[in-house]
Amino acid sequence: MSQSSSNSSKLTRRGFTAGLAAAGFLYSPLSTAAQQFSHLVSGPVPPPASSDKLLVYQVFTRLFGNQQTTNKPWGSLAENGVGKFNDITDKALQEIRKMGVSHVWYTGVIEHATMTGYSSLGIPTDNPLVVKGRAGSPYAIKDYYDVDPDLAVDARKRMSEFDALIKRSHANGLKVIIDFVPNHLARQYSSDAKPEGVQDLGQTDDTTKAFDSQNNFYYLPGEAFQPPAGTLVPEGTLAPDYEEKPAKATGNDVFKAQPGIDDWYETIKLNYGVDYQNDRKTYFEPLPSTWLKMRDILLFWAGKGIDGFRCDMAEMVPVEFWGWVIPQIKASRPSTVTTPSVAKTPVASSATKTKASVTPVVAAPATTPIIFIAEIYNPQQYANYIDTGKFDYLYDKVGLYDSVRALMEGKGSPIAISRVCQGESGTLGRHMLRFLENHDEQRIASKAFANDPWTAVPAMTLSATLHTGPAMVYFGQEVGVNPTQAEGFQGDDGRTTIFDYWGVPEFQAWTNGGAFDGGKLTASQKKLRQFYVQLGQLINSSDAIRTGSFYDLQQYGRPEQLFSYLRYSAKQKLLIVCNFNKTDTVRTQLQIPAETWKAMKITPKKTYTYRDIFLTKTVITAGQIVPVSVPPLGVLVLSIG
Repeated sequence: MSQSSSNSSKLTRRGFTAGLAAAGFLYSPLSTAAQQFSHLVSGPVPPPASSDKLLVYQVFTRLFGNQQTTNKPWGSLAENGVGKFNDITDKALQEIRKMGVSHVWYTGVIEHATMTGYSSLGIPTDNPLVVKGRAGSPYAIKDYYDVDPDLAVDARKRMSEFDALIKRSHANGLKVIIDFVPNHLARQYSSDAKPEGVQDLGQTDDTTKAFDSQNNFYYLPGEAFQPPAGTLVPEGTLAPDYEEKPAKATGNDVFKAQPGIDDWYETIKLNYGVDYQNDRKTYFEPLPSTWLKMRDILLFWAGKGIDGFRCDMAEMVPVEFWGWVIPQIKASRPSTVTTPSVAKTPVASSATKTKASVTPVVAAPATTPIIFIAEIYNPQQYANYIDTGKFDYLYDKVGLYDSVRALMEGKGSPIAISRVCQGESGTLGRHMLRFLENHDEQRIASKAFANDPWTAVPAMTLSATLHTGPAMVYFGQEVGVNPTQAEGFQGDDGRTTIFDYWGVPEFQAWTNGGAFDGGKLTASQKKLRQFYVQLGQLINSSDAIRTGSFYDLQQYGRPEQLFSYLRYSAKQKLLIVCNFNKTDTVRTQLQIPAETWKAMKITPKKTYTYRDIFLTKTVITAGQIVPVSVPPLGVLVLSIG
């Protein structure tokens, strides 16, 4: 999640962690060997034991069902409207499922700081000086044990409405992922929904100490927090003086009383037993208080039937914590459950004992282990967060996304994709979550990116079929959402706002007043969405894509035009060709080397039938040298018969 302001100079999350990596601050001594990526992949990559080919659909919950079209910059909830849990109906979920989606990631579910008041519900009002945007950042968590009242038709019954959404999703064959935000929380965090006996974060901190392993926060004793100069507040909004003394460290590791406007100033950094101001020394024994409290929060949501957690800025939290907590959360709900049970995890405090006694673990589908996805941008730490941290999947942002985006923008070369495949994204391919859009990234159709949603055809096909790992689509990507104005805090930056109330016109055309039938889409938008439906069906039906090996054919093709590769299993052999050229049909010959026929266990012969099983009806009869003709922004998925 990008926490930067709308100023031209932005400290993005990716940029921040890249700086940490360069300084060596994201290093962990527990897995030195796992961090080495000096070796490159040569030849075919062996398949995993089972498929990790999930298809995740990210729903920005606040925007998904909003039908209001006012779209006033910095508009209030009443002016611009907001989507609700109840807007995500059975019909909506069925249409998502038709895209081949296996998991829905409901973004922005947990209660976060906002400029909208709910004092009548006993929820303290947030000071606008420490809130970003009218609706607020969904990554400035205000209560880890509650859901956002904006998202409920009856805010008093907000948790019941979310529980119903979980059940609806499961009933429609979809697993549920939510955000877990472990590194930072809202400056005015206070849980009014925590279970009885649970101590609030910071409740027992010794605020006279800058650092203590049993404190939940970091402090600047004797100093008072000051909001950054130039803090953005909507016109006419009352912003009383904000008081915080002693000041707490800011979420992006800023240890000063007045962070900058481009810092994550609306958040407080959580303390996992790392003394940042003294060579980042670690104090993990006895277990830090924050470890125990965050484990209990994860158990709370796992107990509600959540099937996975996308862990925000996971690499800013010690990998040792993840290696400790993830196995416990997974064990709390075995893959085969017939009756509710209580999580059996180590107990280290009376508060934890109380919490364990009130956290039942509900039954889940027998084939649904809980998954953990890490938002991570440091390739040197990828293996570490899989092997030591026990994550299932990692963002493939610094690697495949960057390489593919360059091609979509008419830059770069397909050779860059080969380099990605030869490095960590290839060796760890089954663990890499591939995407072209999410709430942090610019929309493909925007002028800040490719200016054309159809450039996604070869790029998304490649991202979803390159290896056996998962892929993701952001809501509205499939109909070419194109932000063209400043919605509020975030400014006009090619992204769909995560900070303000807004309606998304292209997506509203698909939702069509709640019919979810695409009734107001243009012919081009309908055709684009059909491509995403067909792609989802392809990856769900193809054994080679779901479980097979990968072989890069780029060295045998035309690197300046195409990217071609093989995916093959015992049941299926595929030749996939992607043309990133926006204007030209590419006609060339692809050579499939003799060693690959042997690996595919195909008896050599003079001719084979290559039949497109995806977008065209192309049939090619050829030998080991295959003549192909691929239209602009086109792809071929050729089954070798």
